[in-house]
Amino acid sequence: MTMNYINNASLLKRQLVVRFARLMFAGELKNKIDLLPLHQAPRNSEAVRCCVHHDRAVIRYRLIALLGFAIENEKPDDEARTLSSYVEEAEARGLERMAGSALTVIDEACSACIRANYRVTNACRGCVARPCMMNCPKNCISFENGQAHIDEKACISCGICAKVCPYHSIVFQPIPCEQACPVNAIVQDKNGKQDIIAEKCINCGKCLQACPFGAIMERSEIYEILRAITNPAEATVALIAPSIVGQFNTSLGKLVTALRKLGFDHVVEVAWGADLAAQKETAELIERLEHGQTCMTSSCCPAYVDAVNKHISNIKPLVSDTLSPMQYAGEWAGQQWPGARRVFVGPCIAKRAEAKASPHIENTLTYEELGSVFIAAGVDVAECEESRADLEATSVGRKFAVSGGVSTAIKNAASAAGHNVTDKVIDGLDAKSLAMLKAIEKVVKPGTFVEVMSCEGGCINGPGVISNPTVARRFLEKMLQEHP
Repeated sequence: MTMNYINNASLLKRQLVVRFARLMFAGELKNKIDLLPLHQAPRNSEAVRCCVHHDRAVIRYRLIALLGFAIENEKPDDEARTLSSYVEEAEARGLERMAGSALTVIDEACSACIRANYRVTNACRGCVARPCMMNCPKNCISFENGQAHIDEKACISCGICAKVCPYHSIVFQPIPCEQACPVNAIVQDKNGKQDIIAEKCINCGKCLQACPFGAIMERSEIYEILRAITNPAEATVALIAPSIVGQFNTSLGKLVTALRKLGFDHVVEVAWGADLAAQKETAELIERLEHGQTCMTSSCCPAYVDAVNKHISNIKPLVSDTLSPMQYAGEWAGQQWPGARRVFVGPCIAKRAEAKASPHIENTLTYEELGSVFIAAGVDVAECEESRADLEATSVGRKFAVSGGVSTAIKNAASAAGHNVTDKVIDGLDAKSLAMLKAIEKVVKPGTFVEVMSCEGGCINGPGVISNPTVARRFLEKMLQEHP
């Protein structure tokens, strides 16, 4: 299970976003952005990598990604470019520069991990039984000086040696990002650096969470968003995902006030869109089952929908046609405030890709980015007063934040309409769950609604969250008890 946890790579990234946002609020980004690598990694500071100069190079590329550019598109002469020139290009080109994958790899940060395989540790005792050697199907284990050795070229990584070793001295050493990716969309190039294959990538963000060097970044839209909320002439709407509850250890009402303090003119609960999506998806499910379809899967998780389109297209007819809650909420906001910039605030990187293809959303912002922006703006969420969103939701839509929330809503709505529906929850995408989905009609009983979430535990464990998923879930459950 990919789990969000506090680590130094994440903290360094958040510190940089705070500095970036402060310059934007001060109107000094273009003038001072080239000094940020020096301020983040001062000359006499302790280097994270080999030296502060390497640290500064990585910070420079992080800033390029924060401005929305893909590092892979860098030309040889671009190494001499100033960061201020990227700001000018971002201003001139707008979201046109955001074409392609929502993720990018910083080569300077990638450690070029060794090829994933099994390795013998110093716990090997050179035992007489030698079960590792005796059971290896490729005869690639030998003994030298009383220690087992694995021929990496002959090894097929079957793992038998690790299973039979009585001392557990053989371990699998993975490439974290490759191991985390459920669709094999990230691979090593000839130099050992990682490349993301856009044609395979579903923007789930699992590789970003897994990389211990922070070498994978989302291409942020924070530049456009901060420009908009600091421009009095531009109306903005914050569309907050249900999983925002528990992210900032405070009430939803205080978060609404904090967002307005930042400069958002309106705040809408996307959970209202979930309420609507539940109604529409239930009606769609009943209609499909009446026409003889065995089952139907959810459509609210964009990483899953992308996985279907790119990797298991045979089940595409089983995926619901109902729009995601984000799109319904965005559509409503567009009708209420024509011309306003609608910003989805959530835990998801795949939503960036969904938003690009939608007429109802202009930008997306992660909780991690929002937290840094609160700090930069000096907004203490806990000290804010309570206020209500412009559009509120019920507990049904708010439960979409956790695995099982969607299926429970559909099952209950179908039951209320006189239909007996069973449900199945696919809690997280990996190779095993994708294989199951490929044959889902053979796995489930007729009359089943299948909820699919890319992230284990649901959206509260997305790649853009800042709270421990267990803590966030408890916070959400408490709120639902107080406001059923």
